[in-house]
Amino acid sequence: MLVISIVTLVALAVLLGSGVWIAYALLGTGWLVLSLFFPLAPGPILASDFWGASYGWDLTALPMFVWMGEILFRSGLANNMFRALSPWLGRVPGRLLHSNIIGSGLFAAVCGSSAATCATVGKMTLPELKSRSYDEQLAIGTLASASTLGLLIPPSIMMIVYGVVTEQSISRLFIAGVGPGIMLLGLFMAYVIGWSVLVGERKGLAGRHEGHTPLATKLRGSLELLPLLALIGGILGSIYGGLASPTEAAASGVVLSMLIARFNGHFSWHIFKEALFAAVRTSCMIAFIIAGASFLSSAMSFTQLPMDLAEQIGALGLSPMALLVVLTLFLLVLGCFLDGISLILLVTSIIMPVIEVAGFDLIWFGIYLVIVVEMSQITPPVGFNLFVIQSLTGRDIMYITRATIPFFLLMLVAIALMYAFPGIATWLPQAMN
Repeated sequence: MLVISIVTLVALAVLLGSGVWIAYALLGTGWLVLSLFFPLAPGPILASDFWGASYGWDLTALPMFVWMGEILFRSGLANNMFRALSPWLGRVPGRLLHSNIIGSGLFAAVCGSSAATCATVGKMTLPELKSRSYDEQLAIGTLASASTLGLLIPPSIMMIVYGVVTEQSISRLFIAGVGPGIMLLGLFMAYVIGWSVLVGERKGLAGRHEGHTPLATKLRGSLELLPLLALIGGILGSIYGGLASPTEAAASGVVLSMLIARFNGHFSWHIFKEALFAAVRTSCMIAFIIAGASFLSSAMSFTQLPMDLAEQIGALGLSPMALLVVLTLFLLVLGCFLDGISLILLVTSIIMPVIEVAGFDLIWFGIYLVIVVEMSQITPPVGFNLFVIQSLTGRDIMYITRATIPFFLLMLVAIALMYAFPGIATWLPQAMN
Protein backbone atom coordinates (compact mmCIF):
# COMPACT_ATOMS: atom_id res chain seq x y z
CA MET A 1 0.00 0.00 0.00
CA LEU A 2 2.91 2.34 0.77
CA VAL A 3 4.36 1.72 -2.70
CA ILE A 4 1.03 2.55 -4.36
CA SER A 5 0.76 5.76 -2.31
CA ILE A 6 4.26 6.88 -3.22
CA VAL A 7 3.81 6.11 -6.93
CA THR A 8 0.48 7.94 -7.01
CA LEU A 9 1.80 11.07 -5.30
CA VAL A 10 5.04 11.18 -7.31
CA ALA A 11 3.26 10.65 -10.63
CA LEU A 12 0.71 13.36 -9.86
CA ALA A 13 3.40 15.79 -8.68
CA VAL A 14 5.60 15.18 -11.74
CA LEU A 15 2.73 15.59 -14.20
CA LEU A 16 1.38 18.72 -12.53
CA GLY A 17 4.85 20.21 -12.16
CA SER A 18 5.74 19.55 -15.80
CA GLY A 19 3.01 21.85 -17.08
CA VAL A 20 0.72 19.11 -18.43
CA TRP A 21 -2.95 20.07 -18.51
CA ILE A 22 -4.52 19.27 -15.16
CA ALA A 23 -7.09 16.93 -16.72
CA TYR A 24 -4.29 14.96 -18.42
CA ALA A 25 -2.32 14.82 -15.15
CA LEU A 26 -5.31 13.30 -13.35
CA LEU A 27 -5.94 10.86 -16.21
CA GLY A 28 -2.30 9.86 -16.47
CA THR A 29 -2.01 9.20 -12.74
CA GLY A 30 -5.12 7.02 -12.70
CA TRP A 31 -4.00 5.13 -15.80
CA LEU A 32 -0.54 4.49 -14.32
CA VAL A 33 -1.96 3.17 -11.03
CA LEU A 34 -4.38 0.79 -12.76
CA SER A 35 -1.75 -0.42 -15.25
CA LEU A 36 0.98 -1.09 -12.70
CA PHE A 37 -0.89 -2.56 -9.77
CA PHE A 38 -4.11 -4.16 -11.04
CA PRO A 39 -4.85 -6.75 -13.74
CA LEU A 40 -7.45 -4.45 -15.27
CA ALA A 41 -7.76 -2.80 -18.66
CA PRO A 42 -7.90 0.97 -17.95
CA GLY A 43 -9.65 1.73 -21.26
CA PRO A 44 -13.17 0.51 -20.41
CA ILE A 45 -13.00 2.10 -16.96
CA LEU A 46 -11.90 5.38 -18.54
CA ALA A 47 -14.73 5.31 -21.07
CA SER A 48 -17.31 4.54 -18.38
CA ASP A 49 -16.06 7.28 -16.08
CA PHE A 50 -15.92 9.87 -18.85
CA TRP A 51 -19.52 9.16 -19.78
CA GLY A 52 -20.71 9.08 -16.18
CA ALA A 53 -18.93 12.35 -15.33
CA SER A 54 -20.16 14.16 -18.45
CA TYR A 55 -23.79 13.09 -18.47
CA GLY A 56 -26.05 14.58 -15.85
CA TRP A 57 -28.89 17.07 -15.64
CA ASP A 58 -27.28 18.92 -12.71
CA LEU A 59 -24.10 19.50 -14.71
CA THR A 60 -26.00 21.41 -17.42
CA ALA A 61 -26.39 24.33 -14.99
CA LEU A 62 -22.65 24.92 -15.19
CA PRO A 63 -22.34 26.22 -18.80
CA MET A 64 -25.53 28.26 -18.35
CA PHE A 65 -24.20 30.13 -15.33
CA VAL A 66 -20.81 30.57 -16.99
CA TRP A 67 -22.53 32.04 -20.06
CA MET A 68 -24.64 34.35 -17.89
CA GLY A 69 -21.50 35.61 -16.17
CA GLU A 70 -19.69 36.17 -19.48
CA ILE A 71 -22.60 38.26 -20.79
CA LEU A 72 -22.79 40.40 -17.65
CA PHE A 73 -18.99 40.72 -17.64
CA ARG A 74 -19.32 42.60 -20.93
CA SER A 75 -22.49 44.54 -20.11
CA GLY A 76 -21.10 47.62 -18.36
CA LEU A 77 -22.62 46.47 -15.08
CA ALA A 78 -19.62 47.52 -12.97
CA ASN A 79 -19.97 51.16 -14.03
CA ASN A 80 -23.62 51.18 -13.01
CA MET A 81 -22.82 49.64 -9.63
CA PHE A 82 -20.10 52.16 -8.83
CA ARG A 83 -22.30 55.14 -9.75
CA ALA A 84 -25.18 53.76 -7.69
CA LEU A 85 -23.16 52.82 -4.58
CA SER A 86 -20.80 55.80 -4.30
CA PRO A 87 -23.34 58.43 -3.09
CA TRP A 88 -24.54 56.16 -0.24
CA LEU A 89 -21.04 55.53 1.17
CA GLY A 90 -19.91 59.11 1.75
CA ARG A 91 -20.68 59.12 5.50
CA VAL A 92 -19.46 55.58 6.30
CA PRO A 93 -15.87 55.34 7.68
CA GLY A 94 -13.80 54.08 4.78
CA ARG A 95 -16.24 55.64 2.33
CA LEU A 96 -15.56 54.48 -1.24
CA LEU A 97 -13.33 51.61 -0.13
CA HIS A 98 -16.59 49.81 0.61
CA SER A 99 -17.51 50.08 -3.06
CA ASN A 100 -14.85 47.42 -3.76
CA ILE A 101 -16.44 45.10 -1.19
CA ILE A 102 -20.14 45.65 -1.92
CA GLY A 103 -19.62 45.97 -5.68
CA SER A 104 -17.60 42.75 -5.79
CA GLY A 105 -20.25 40.96 -3.73
CA LEU A 106 -23.04 42.06 -6.05
CA PHE A 107 -21.12 41.31 -9.24
CA ALA A 108 -19.96 37.97 -7.83
CA ALA A 109 -23.58 36.99 -7.27
CA VAL A 110 -24.26 37.06 -10.99
CA CYS A 111 -20.80 36.33 -12.42
CA GLY A 112 -19.55 33.33 -10.44
CA SER A 113 -15.91 33.96 -11.34
CA SER A 114 -13.50 35.60 -8.91
CA ALA A 115 -11.00 36.57 -11.63
CA ALA A 116 -13.72 38.17 -13.80
CA THR A 117 -15.12 40.00 -10.76
CA CYS A 118 -11.66 41.24 -9.80
CA ALA A 119 -10.87 42.48 -13.31
CA THR A 120 -14.25 44.10 -13.96
CA VAL A 121 -14.70 45.88 -10.63
CA GLY A 122 -11.00 46.72 -10.36
CA LYS A 123 -10.89 48.51 -13.72
CA MET A 124 -13.58 50.84 -12.43
CA THR A 125 -12.70 51.35 -8.76
CA LEU A 126 -8.90 51.30 -8.45
CA PRO A 127 -8.23 54.42 -10.62
CA GLU A 128 -11.05 56.30 -8.83
CA LEU A 129 -9.78 55.36 -5.38
CA LYS A 130 -6.21 56.33 -6.25
CA SER A 131 -7.28 59.72 -7.61
CA ARG A 132 -9.21 60.41 -4.37
CA SER A 133 -6.23 59.71 -2.06
CA TYR A 134 -7.29 56.35 -0.64
CA ASP A 135 -4.65 53.98 0.72
CA GLU A 136 -3.51 51.88 -2.24
CA GLN A 137 -2.70 48.77 -0.22
CA LEU A 138 -6.13 48.67 1.40
CA ALA A 139 -7.83 49.33 -1.94
CA ILE A 140 -5.94 46.37 -3.44
CA GLY A 141 -6.64 44.16 -0.42
CA THR A 142 -10.38 44.84 -0.43
CA LEU A 143 -10.62 44.17 -4.17
CA ALA A 144 -8.55 40.97 -4.15
CA SER A 145 -10.38 39.45 -1.19
CA ALA A 146 -13.96 40.55 -1.89
CA SER A 147 -13.76 39.39 -5.49
CA THR A 148 -13.13 35.83 -4.27
CA LEU A 149 -16.76 35.82 -3.11
CA GLY A 150 -17.62 34.95 -6.70
CA LEU A 151 -16.80 31.38 -5.65
CA LEU A 152 -19.11 31.45 -2.61
CA ILE A 153 -22.11 33.68 -3.28
CA PRO A 154 -24.50 31.78 -5.55
CA PRO A 155 -24.62 30.96 -8.36
CA SER A 156 -21.18 29.42 -7.87
CA ILE A 157 -19.38 27.24 -10.40
CA MET A 158 -17.37 25.65 -7.58
CA MET A 159 -20.54 24.58 -5.80
CA ILE A 160 -21.91 22.97 -8.95
CA VAL A 161 -18.68 20.99 -9.36
CA TYR A 162 -18.68 19.95 -5.69
CA GLY A 163 -22.37 19.04 -5.78
CA VAL A 164 -21.96 16.88 -8.88
CA VAL A 165 -18.95 14.90 -7.68
CA THR A 166 -20.26 14.39 -4.11
CA GLU A 167 -23.91 13.89 -5.14
CA GLN A 168 -25.15 16.73 -2.93
CA SER A 169 -28.08 19.00 -3.74
CA ILE A 170 -26.83 21.98 -5.74
CA SER A 171 -29.89 23.98 -4.67
CA ARG A 172 -29.02 23.48 -1.01
CA LEU A 173 -25.37 24.29 -1.64
CA PHE A 174 -26.35 27.53 -3.36
CA ILE A 175 -28.56 28.59 -0.47
CA ALA A 176 -25.95 27.49 2.08
CA GLY A 177 -23.48 29.99 0.56
CA VAL A 178 -25.69 33.00 1.30
CA GLY A 179 -25.07 33.20 5.06
CA PRO A 180 -21.27 32.75 4.95
CA GLY A 181 -21.07 35.14 1.99
CA ILE A 182 -22.87 37.89 3.91
CA MET A 183 -20.73 37.13 6.97
CA LEU A 184 -17.51 37.59 4.98
CA LEU A 185 -18.78 40.85 3.49
CA GLY A 186 -19.55 42.05 7.01
CA LEU A 187 -16.11 41.05 8.32
CA PHE A 188 -14.35 42.84 5.45
CA MET A 189 -16.42 46.01 5.90
CA ALA A 190 -15.92 45.96 9.70
CA TYR A 191 -12.15 45.77 9.18
CA VAL A 192 -12.21 48.73 6.76
CA ILE A 193 -14.31 50.78 9.20
CA GLY A 194 -11.97 49.96 12.10
CA TRP A 195 -8.85 50.74 10.04
CA SER A 196 -10.32 54.03 8.82
CA VAL A 197 -11.25 55.17 12.34
CA LEU A 198 -7.97 54.13 13.96
CA VAL A 199 -5.43 54.75 11.19
CA GLY A 200 -6.79 56.06 7.91
CA GLU A 201 -8.37 59.32 9.06
CA ARG A 202 -5.32 60.21 11.17
CA LYS A 203 -2.87 59.64 8.29
CA GLY A 204 -5.10 61.11 5.58
CA LEU A 205 -5.39 57.78 3.75
CA ALA A 206 -9.17 57.35 4.00
CA GLY A 207 -9.94 59.52 0.99
CA ARG A 208 -11.35 62.99 0.57
CA HIS A 209 -14.73 63.90 2.00
CA GLU A 210 -17.23 63.97 -0.85
CA GLY A 211 -19.80 66.71 -1.12
CA HIS A 212 -23.34 66.16 0.09
CA THR A 213 -25.53 64.31 -2.40
CA PRO A 214 -29.27 65.03 -2.36
CA LEU A 215 -31.49 62.08 -1.48
CA ALA A 216 -33.33 62.35 -4.79
CA THR A 217 -30.02 61.94 -6.67
CA LYS A 218 -29.12 58.89 -4.59
CA LEU A 219 -32.46 57.27 -5.29
CA ARG A 220 -32.24 57.96 -9.01
CA GLY A 221 -28.76 56.41 -9.10
CA SER A 222 -29.97 53.38 -7.19
CA LEU A 223 -32.47 52.62 -9.95
CA GLU A 224 -29.52 51.35 -12.01
CA LEU A 225 -29.13 48.51 -9.49
CA LEU A 226 -32.71 47.29 -9.83
CA PRO A 227 -32.12 45.00 -12.84
CA LEU A 228 -29.17 43.38 -11.08
CA LEU A 229 -31.04 42.94 -7.78
CA ALA A 230 -34.02 41.52 -9.67
CA LEU A 231 -31.77 38.98 -11.39
CA ILE A 232 -30.13 37.89 -8.12
CA GLY A 233 -33.46 37.76 -6.28
CA GLY A 234 -35.14 35.88 -9.11
CA ILE A 235 -32.46 33.18 -9.30
CA LEU A 236 -32.14 32.62 -5.56
CA GLY A 237 -35.85 33.04 -4.86
CA SER A 238 -36.91 30.55 -7.52
CA ILE A 239 -34.41 27.96 -6.21
CA TYR A 240 -35.23 28.51 -2.53
CA GLY A 241 -38.97 28.44 -3.14
CA GLY A 242 -38.76 25.23 -5.13
CA LEU A 243 -40.09 26.93 -8.27
CA ALA A 244 -37.06 26.05 -10.39
CA SER A 245 -34.06 23.75 -10.33
CA PRO A 246 -30.59 25.33 -10.60
CA THR A 247 -30.48 24.37 -14.27
CA GLU A 248 -33.84 26.02 -15.00
CA ALA A 249 -32.84 29.09 -13.02
CA ALA A 250 -29.56 29.25 -14.95
CA ALA A 251 -31.33 29.14 -18.33
CA SER A 252 -33.66 31.93 -17.19
CA GLY A 253 -30.65 33.87 -15.93
CA VAL A 254 -29.02 33.75 -19.37
CA VAL A 255 -32.10 35.29 -20.99
CA LEU A 256 -32.41 37.95 -18.29
CA SER A 257 -28.70 38.79 -18.51
CA MET A 258 -29.12 39.44 -22.23
CA LEU A 259 -32.02 41.77 -21.48
CA ILE A 260 -29.97 43.61 -18.83
CA ALA A 261 -27.02 43.97 -21.22
CA ARG A 262 -29.39 45.27 -23.90
CA PHE A 263 -30.92 47.70 -21.40
CA ASN A 264 -27.42 49.01 -20.56
CA GLY A 265 -26.68 49.47 -24.25
CA HIS A 266 -23.82 46.97 -24.20
CA PHE A 267 -25.19 44.06 -26.20
CA SER A 268 -24.56 43.22 -29.82
CA TRP A 269 -24.01 40.23 -32.06
CA HIS A 270 -20.25 40.54 -31.47
CA ILE A 271 -20.67 40.50 -27.66
CA PHE A 272 -23.11 37.58 -27.96
CA LYS A 273 -20.53 35.51 -29.87
CA GLU A 274 -17.66 36.50 -27.58
CA ALA A 275 -19.63 35.52 -24.48
CA LEU A 276 -20.81 32.25 -26.02
CA PHE A 277 -17.35 31.12 -27.15
CA ALA A 278 -15.78 32.10 -23.81
CA ALA A 279 -18.46 30.11 -21.97
CA VAL A 280 -17.87 27.07 -24.21
CA ARG A 281 -14.11 27.17 -23.59
CA THR A 282 -14.50 27.51 -19.83
CA SER A 283 -17.22 24.86 -19.57
CA CYS A 284 -15.26 22.34 -21.66
CA MET A 285 -12.17 22.90 -19.53
CA ILE A 286 -14.14 22.29 -16.32
CA ALA A 287 -15.94 19.23 -17.75
CA PHE A 288 -12.61 17.74 -18.87
CA ILE A 289 -11.11 18.18 -15.40
CA ILE A 290 -14.22 16.64 -13.79
CA ALA A 291 -13.91 13.61 -16.08
CA GLY A 292 -10.20 13.25 -15.26
CA ALA A 293 -10.89 13.50 -11.54
CA SER A 294 -13.65 10.89 -11.84
CA PHE A 295 -11.20 8.45 -13.45
CA LEU A 296 -8.58 9.12 -10.76
CA SER A 297 -11.26 8.59 -8.09
CA SER A 298 -12.09 5.20 -9.60
CA ALA A 299 -8.42 4.25 -9.61
CA MET A 300 -8.15 5.32 -5.97
CA SER A 301 -11.16 3.18 -5.06
CA PHE A 302 -9.38 0.11 -6.47
CA THR A 303 -6.32 0.85 -4.34
CA GLN A 304 -8.48 1.25 -1.19
CA LEU A 305 -6.14 4.13 -0.34
CA PRO A 306 -8.84 6.66 0.64
CA MET A 307 -10.58 4.15 2.87
CA ASP A 308 -7.31 3.08 4.52
CA LEU A 309 -6.42 6.74 5.04
CA ALA A 310 -9.81 7.34 6.66
CA GLU A 311 -9.30 4.38 8.98
CA GLN A 312 -5.80 5.49 9.98
CA ILE A 313 -6.92 9.05 10.69
CA GLY A 314 -9.87 7.68 12.64
CA ALA A 315 -7.48 5.52 14.67
CA LEU A 316 -5.51 8.64 15.64
CA GLY A 317 -8.53 9.79 17.61
CA LEU A 318 -8.32 13.39 16.34
CA SER A 319 -11.19 15.60 17.37
CA PRO A 320 -13.21 17.19 14.53
CA MET A 321 -11.55 20.54 15.35
CA ALA A 322 -8.03 19.10 15.16
CA LEU A 323 -8.88 17.34 11.91
CA LEU A 324 -10.21 20.59 10.46
CA VAL A 325 -7.05 22.49 11.44
CA VAL A 326 -4.81 19.86 9.83
CA LEU A 327 -7.01 19.71 6.74
CA THR A 328 -7.04 23.51 6.38
CA LEU A 329 -3.24 23.68 6.49
CA PHE A 330 -3.00 20.82 3.97
CA LEU A 331 -5.48 22.47 1.59
CA LEU A 332 -3.80 25.86 1.82
CA VAL A 333 -0.49 24.30 0.80
CA LEU A 334 -2.17 22.49 -2.12
CA GLY A 335 -4.00 25.69 -3.03
CA CYS A 336 -0.66 27.42 -3.58
CA PHE A 337 -0.10 25.18 -6.61
CA LEU A 338 -3.56 24.13 -7.89
CA ASP A 339 -6.49 26.12 -9.20
CA GLY A 340 -9.77 25.96 -7.28
CA ILE A 341 -11.65 23.41 -9.39
CA SER A 342 -8.68 21.03 -9.46
CA LEU A 343 -8.27 21.39 -5.70
CA ILE A 344 -11.93 20.54 -5.03
CA LEU A 345 -11.86 17.55 -7.36
CA LEU A 346 -8.58 16.22 -5.99
CA VAL A 347 -9.82 16.55 -2.41
CA THR A 348 -13.16 14.89 -3.09
CA SER A 349 -11.38 12.07 -4.93
CA ILE A 350 -9.16 11.20 -1.98
CA ILE A 351 -10.35 12.42 1.41
CA MET A 352 -14.17 12.33 1.33
CA PRO A 353 -14.19 9.01 3.28
CA VAL A 354 -12.21 10.81 6.02
CA ILE A 355 -14.80 13.59 6.14
CA GLU A 356 -17.71 11.16 6.32
CA VAL A 357 -16.04 9.16 9.12
CA ALA A 358 -15.45 12.39 11.08
CA GLY A 359 -19.18 13.14 10.86
CA PHE A 360 -19.04 16.49 9.04
CA ASP A 361 -22.22 17.61 7.27
CA LEU A 362 -21.35 17.45 3.56
CA ILE A 363 -23.24 20.66 2.74
CA TRP A 364 -21.34 22.47 5.51
CA PHE A 365 -18.07 20.92 4.33
CA GLY A 366 -18.74 22.10 0.77
CA ILE A 367 -19.01 25.71 1.98
CA TYR A 368 -15.88 25.31 4.10
CA LEU A 369 -14.02 23.91 1.09
CA VAL A 370 -15.09 26.82 -1.12
CA ILE A 371 -13.86 29.35 1.49
CA VAL A 372 -10.47 27.60 1.59
CA VAL A 373 -10.36 27.74 -2.21
CA GLU A 374 -11.16 31.48 -1.95
CA MET A 375 -8.12 31.85 0.29
CA SER A 376 -5.97 30.08 -2.29
CA GLN A 377 -7.00 32.74 -4.85
CA ILE A 378 -5.00 35.33 -2.89
CA THR A 379 -1.93 33.22 -2.00
CA PRO A 380 1.10 33.01 -4.31
CA PRO A 381 2.31 31.49 -6.55
CA VAL A 382 -1.02 30.48 -8.18
CA GLY A 383 -3.30 33.16 -6.70
CA PHE A 384 -5.19 34.16 -9.84
CA ASN A 385 -6.58 37.35 -8.28
CA LEU A 386 -3.05 38.51 -7.47
CA PHE A 387 -2.07 38.28 -11.12
CA VAL A 388 -5.22 40.11 -12.23
CA ILE A 389 -4.46 42.99 -9.87
CA GLN A 390 -0.81 42.97 -10.90
CA SER A 391 -1.92 43.53 -14.51
CA LEU A 392 -4.22 46.37 -13.37
CA THR A 393 -1.74 48.18 -11.10
CA GLY A 394 1.76 47.17 -12.25
CA ARG A 395 2.72 46.44 -8.63
CA ASP A 396 4.94 43.47 -7.77
CA ILE A 397 3.27 40.31 -6.53
CA MET A 398 4.67 40.50 -2.97
CA TYR A 399 3.29 44.03 -2.48
CA ILE A 400 -0.13 42.79 -3.53
CA THR A 401 0.19 39.71 -1.31
CA ARG A 402 0.98 41.86 1.73
CA ALA A 403 -2.13 43.90 1.02
CA THR A 404 -4.31 40.78 1.22
CA ILE A 405 -2.90 39.36 4.50
CA PRO A 406 -5.52 40.98 6.83
CA PHE A 407 -8.35 39.65 4.67
CA PHE A 408 -6.74 36.21 4.47
CA LEU A 409 -6.79 36.15 8.29
CA LEU A 410 -10.43 37.30 8.30
CA MET A 411 -11.30 34.28 6.15
CA LEU A 412 -9.71 32.06 8.81
CA VAL A 413 -11.90 33.83 11.35
CA ALA A 414 -14.92 33.06 9.16
CA ILE A 415 -14.04 29.34 9.14
CA ALA A 416 -13.71 29.40 12.94
CA LEU A 417 -17.12 31.09 13.25
CA MET A 418 -18.67 28.54 10.90
CA TYR A 419 -17.24 25.72 13.01
CA ALA A 420 -18.51 27.28 16.24
CA PHE A 421 -21.90 28.15 14.71
CA PRO A 422 -22.57 25.69 11.86
CA GLY A 423 -26.06 27.13 11.43
CA ILE A 424 -24.44 30.02 9.53
CA ALA A 425 -24.15 27.60 6.60
CA THR A 426 -26.80 24.99 7.38
CA TRP A 427 -29.84 26.90 8.67
CA LEU A 428 -31.11 28.16 5.32
CA PRO A 429 -30.70 24.80 3.50
CA GLN A 430 -32.55 23.04 6.33
CA ALA A 431 -35.37 25.57 6.14
CA MET A 432 -35.86 25.05 2.37
CA ASN A 433 -39.14 23.69 1.07
